[in-house]
Amino acid sequence: MAMAGEKPDLLGRPAQGWRLRLYRVIYESDTRTGRLFDQVIVAAILVSVVVVVADSVQPWHQRHRLAFEATEWFFTLLFTAEYIARLVSVNRPLRYARSFFGIVDLLAVLPTYLALFLPELHALIDVRVLRLLRIFRIFRLTEYIAEYQLMGEALLASRRKILVFLTAVLMVALILGTLLYVVEGPEHGFVNIPTAVYWAITTITTVGFGDITPKTDFGRLIASVMMLIGWGTLAVPTGIVTAEMTVRRHARAPVMPRTCDSCGATGYGPEANFCQQCGMKLPSPPGRGSG
Repeated sequence: MAMAGEKPDLLGRPAQGWRLRLYRVIYESDTRTGRLFDQVIVAAILVSVVVVVADSVQPWHQRHRLAFEATEWFFTLLFTAEYIARLVSVNRPLRYARSFFGIVDLLAVLPTYLALFLPELHALIDVRVLRLLRIFRIFRLTEYIAEYQLMGEALLASRRKILVFLTAVLMVALILGTLLYVVEGPEHGFVNIPTAVYWAITTITTVGFGDITPKTDFGRLIASVMMLIGWGTLAVPTGIVTAEMTVRRHARAPVMPRTCDSCGATGYGPEANFCQQCGMKLPSPPGRGSG
């Protein structure tokens, strides 16, 4: 089983020879060696990300700098060899290189080499965590991929409603932030309208950094109203996306017509409760309890 960007019909499966054996190990997780290879790579990704995170802690970096550097180069060479092996084991290597996973695999090794010239790019090595998406293929969790697609479709269908909602929130933040600028003024930290709008956005989103706070009674009243608005607006985008997901899930689910047990009339959908011919109660739709 292969994920997007690694489909045999797109990448080209070798017909025979060592490239075919290498292909089976790298791209086919149905075999024992292929599954073991994927598990080793996932474990290496996890350990390499932990090493990068640990290396960012200055006391650890100063104490174990050489060990961290050696470990990082070990994983970089390992992932480089894997990337090259993926290229040479398919008939169409450019398709793999241009695929999502091909780009991610390349980005997983580039930062270490580029850090030789630009040391600040070393932190970008954490992009390797994206490679853990391969775990869907390793453990055959294809149903989760379908759920991701469903969520993506719902977000795409909701984009205009969410845009209207965000525009309304921005307008409220602009109006109330300007009002706070007038009420509180620079002496209380609201030195200009952009700063006041920043405070309004952090208040409505319930983040509330606390670096700026209203001092007057009227300002606190406005802040209280904005906090309540924030609680109310949290449910709006969630409801929009949830409604779209529900509609699309029902659209994908097959609708089985029901038949009346009394007179045999058929064609009733899940919304029907009683037979139009004899008036008897219809059997419950599949997946629902009786009653």
